[in-house]
Amino acid sequence: MAKVIKKRRKLKIVAVLLFLLILFGIGFVGYVLLDMPIRNILIKGNTLLKDQEIIEQAGIEDYPSFLRTTAHKIKKNLSDNPYIGSVKVHKQFFNKLVIEIEENLILYIDSTTNQMMLSSGESIASDEHSIGHAFLINEVAEEYKQEFIERMNEIQPEILQKVSEIKYEPTELDQGRFLFTMSDGNYVYLTLTKFKNINYYEDVLPQLEGKKGILYLDSGNHFEIMED
Repeated sequence: MAKVIKKRRKLKIVAVLLFLLILFGIGFVGYVLLDMPIRNILIKGNTLLKDQEIIEQAGIEDYPSFLRTTAHKIKKNLSDNPYIGSVKVHKQFFNKLVIEIEENLILYIDSTTNQMMLSSGESIASDEHSIGHAFLINEVAEEYKQEFIERMNEIQPEILQKVSEIKYEPTELDQGRFLFTMSDGNYVYLTLTKFKNINYYEDVLPQLEGKKGILYLDSGNHFEIMED
């Protein structure tokens, strides 16, 4: 009977050691996985901000642990950037991190205050991102300012990039009238109720046969050729 008891004790010791070995292996693998860094970062949707700007503000420029880096933390870090409207974070296989950005675009730069108006409605000081955007050269009547910002948001980004200057130019009949100077040398008159019409600017250009002039989209759709 004594021999049988010794065998059982040996079996128990082996089972305990095996269990501890498996536990150690699981812990080691878990530690290694937990400490594995982000291997690839892909930024999508940004036009104003550079990839590196977003990566640094997100706090992942040193490629930290993939598992420890949470979407909540990245979104929180980026929330203070006025150019960022929304953020989506996706984790993919092989430690790849994808950050989708929806930017608040620059609608115009107010030359009277040197402030940039963003599509979010927030006004911020001009910086290096203001280059190439339209200037509002005079003040808009107070009662039309909010609607002006809302209508500017209706203009497609690719058309907005072609506007170099905006002037508030009301008449007795229409207090919501504006003159847009385009980067190609043409002028466009718009009224607040018809701001969307400028989205068809590219469709109109072929009909002008390379001539420069004034496109009246505030009352009708006619073009007046400028004299040389």
